Amino acid sequence: MAQKPSIPKGTRDFSPAEVEKRNYIINSIKKHFKSFGFQPIETPSFENSDTLLGKYGEEGDRLIFKILNSGDFISKVDDVTYSSKNSNSLAPKISEKALKYDLTVPFARYVVMHQNEIDFPFKRYQIQPVWRADRPQKGRFREFYQCDADVVGANSLLQEVEFVQLYDAVFTELGLKNCTIKLNNRKVLSGIAEVIGASDLLIDFTVALDKLDKIGEVKVKEEMVSKGISANAIEKASPLFTMKGNSFEQLEQLKDLLVHSEIGMQGVAELHEIVSVTNTLGLQTTQLEIDVTLARGLNYYTGAIFEVAAPEGVKMGSIGGGGRYDDLTGIFGLKDVSGVGISFGLDRIYLVLEELDLFPKNIAQSLDVLCLNFGKEEGRAAIALIMELRKLGIRADLYPTNTKIPKQFKYADKRNVPFTILLGASELENRSFVVKNMTSGEQKEFSLEQPEAILELF
Repeated sequence: MAQKPSIPKGTRDFSPAEVEKRNYIINSIKKHFKSFGFQPIETPSFENSDTLLGKYGEEGDRLIFKILNSGDFISKVDDVTYSSKNSNSLAPKISEKALKYDLTVPFARYVVMHQNEIDFPFKRYQIQPVWRADRPQKGRFREFYQCDADVVGANSLLQEVEFVQLYDAVFTELGLKNCTIKLNNRKVLSGIAEVIGASDLLIDFTVALDKLDKIGEVKVKEEMVSKGISANAIEKASPLFTMKGNSFEQLEQLKDLLVHSEIGMQGVAELHEIVSVTNTLGLQTTQLEIDVTLARGLNYYTGAIFEVAAPEGVKMGSIGGGGRYDDLTGIFGLKDVSGVGISFGLDRIYLVLEELDLFPKNIAQSLDVLCLNFGKEEGRAAIALIMELRKLGIRADLYPTNTKIPKQFKYADKRNVPFTILLGASELENRSFVVKNMTSGEQKEFSLEQPEAILELF
């Protein structure tokens, strides 16, 4: 007996209904990307390893899926490296490519390679799958889609404001009210590391701090100690763990903490401008809040950092995030090109909409009309009718065989088809067809010569 097939952990098959729901989210996001002036691009599913490695920090590098070289790759490894059983030494010799971890670093590579073809500032959007060797759990998968929008070649803080507006527009259309857009600034975090005397451990400090809402203050402090951050430095940073008040009140507290840090005060000023302009413009259904513990442990952020939390009561990680990365293209040789971008977490947004029952009720309805099959001659007439209905924009199909009519009605029920067409021998003789409402049972007759009359039912 053949073994039952399976799929890798952290990946999924999607049913027709699930694909319709995913497309509903994607189409909403894409609509607003376009309305904000973003242009689409696509990049390969895998990149050269040296394009990706070292761009996401130590934790990110561990989650990159590496692709084995083609052919007899082991024969090319020297005996010393092979016998050492050191994966860090072995990996570069047997793997030169890797699945992309996100869309931002490949986008930076794209900008550098195509810089002579791009008009700056360049606003692009990209909706493609990415892969991470993470531990699968609710809302966290090894293969998932990202929906990104980025601007490169413009350093105005109005871009950050625009991204807040973009988040607000998409989540409002999806009915996701009361999402919280959390905002921080990498310069603020650098300033904090500076004033507590831990500038040389900035990455370790921010990676640990970013876990505050997940593991709590005690565990965060333990992680900081394990990374070599002194107890005295942690004590100086303690106001971060209890900071409260509205955005402007928190900014005032940050000023007191960072008064002796030039870069920290610069970050505070940038946050103040983003919040002030956003408050003036107003938001429809989301809230913008300062979160001084937000770090998003990625090396490439240099300014504002965004993260979107689902409505209160929904147990879900972030459903969006991003930030400014002024020197990202510099790692590929293109200096002085500023950039800022955000991402929508499609899979998590899906789960939130499902939990809150926010998908349209008829979203899984893939057919408007199913024409029943009464036989060879009737089937030919039905195909001709269906062709006309499709020209009218009606999603129509013919049951493929002239099996028992109750079975065909049962199929229509399972497909959630609102209308069925009966075109039997008597209807064919009268040059007519009958449309049955599958909910009410009501039937109405139409002429085959005027199929457009059916539009009155929709």
